[in-house]
Amino acid sequence: MKGRGISGGTGRGPLLFSPTPLSFLGGVDPSTGAIVEHGHPREGTLVRGTVLVFDHGKGSTVGSYVLYALARQGLAPAAIINAETEPIIAVGAIIGKIPLVDRLEIPLTSLRQGTILTVNGDTGEVIIDEESP
Repeated sequence: MKGRGISGGTGRGPLLFSPTPLSFLGGVDPSTGAIVEHGHPREGTLVRGTVLVFDHGKGSTVGSYVLYALARQGLAPAAIINAETEPIIAVGAIIGKIPLVDRLEIPLTSLRQGTILTVNGDTGEVIIDEESP
């Protein structure tokens, strides 16, 4: 699959799909990497090592620094895929060196939870390594 590369590098991991936008400030605990936004469909789930897939970010610009803090502590997603990346997520991914791709040629909802993906932020390519059962 092809998209637009935003933040370079390559990351591989199981797909973690968030059906709603995600805020890293107040939505993800920077000390654990758990989604903590009350009522979020993935509340309690760890983002570490996943390919985190969500439509777009929301919230404060401080969310960029939360992504950076997660990366520094080894708690960040292996990569991120958005439908449309906005500046908060882009900056966080870039300073945290987290590969980021958006505008895939297929709908994000067609990707299956748990599928192993490789994301190349330099080329914008996303490869399905292993389909989820």
